This record gives sequence, C-alpha cells and structure tokens, in this order.
Amino acid sequence: MSLQEIKEFLRSVRYTDIEEVKYHNGDHFLYFKKFEIEGTATTPTVSVKKVVAENKKMEKKDSIVLIKSTMVGTFMSTSGADNSFFVKEGDNVTFDQKIGQIEIMKIIKDVKAKVKGKIVKVFVSNGQAIEYGQKLFLVDTNK
Repeated sequence: MSLQEIKEFLRSVRYTDIEEVKYHNGDHFLYFKKFEIEGTATTPTVSVKKVVAENKKMEKKDSIVLIKSTMVGTFMSTSGADNSFFVKEGDNVTFDQKIGQIEIMKIIKDVKAKVKGKIVKVFVSNGQAIEYGQKLFLVDTNK
C-alpha cells in the first residue's frame, strides 16, 4: 500500500463510524485509531516509517488473540454431560474450529476460533452465565 493510498483511505473514513483499523499484507502492517481531543473528532495520523519500524513489535503483541462472547447466554464447554470438552488450556485449535457453545432460550450458537493457535487461557467454565463481549479464551497464534 503506497503512502498516497493510505492518505486516501484515511480521508475516506474520516467522517464514518469506523474507529479502528488493522491491515496486514505480507510484511506490511498498518494500524490506526480515531480519538477525540476536547470534544472534537480528529483524523488519525500515520507515520509510515513508524509503522514499518514497529511491524515486528506489533506482530509479537498481536500474537495473543482474545476471543469474546458475541451474545448473552450460558456458556457450554461440552456438547453434553457425558462428552469431553471442546477445548481446554494447552490445546491447539485451527481456524473455524468449534471451541464452545452459547445457549439462550434453547437456541445454541457455536463459538468458533477465528485464528489458528494454542489456547493459553480459558476465562469461563461450563454452565456459566456470560454477557456480550465477555472474555472467553486467549489464543497464542505463534504456537
């Protein structure tokens, strides 16, 4: 992505509700976040040199991915009382693998890993009531 393309993109999202963008393309990484100063929305500024220099730091930081709940309900770490857990700490997961379920009013929604890696932390237990946006799992994508 050229500097001109970055500038055009930033101008195009200036007056939208987009607040944060992460972009990866091979060895290139771009990150920006809007913020307000004294009640006035500002356009993010991006230093391309800084982005390239911090690429390696961000890759390490971004290797830990937090998976959050997308709905309110009851978390289920098994599909039944006699079944084994979908995943537990230390398990490796693949992209789109079922790692849990959330049930509300007899409707069950699968929780799927949107990354490939190793489960390093499970924040919820089987049968626990959960809220929207609650932390469920931490996945290390470098493992």
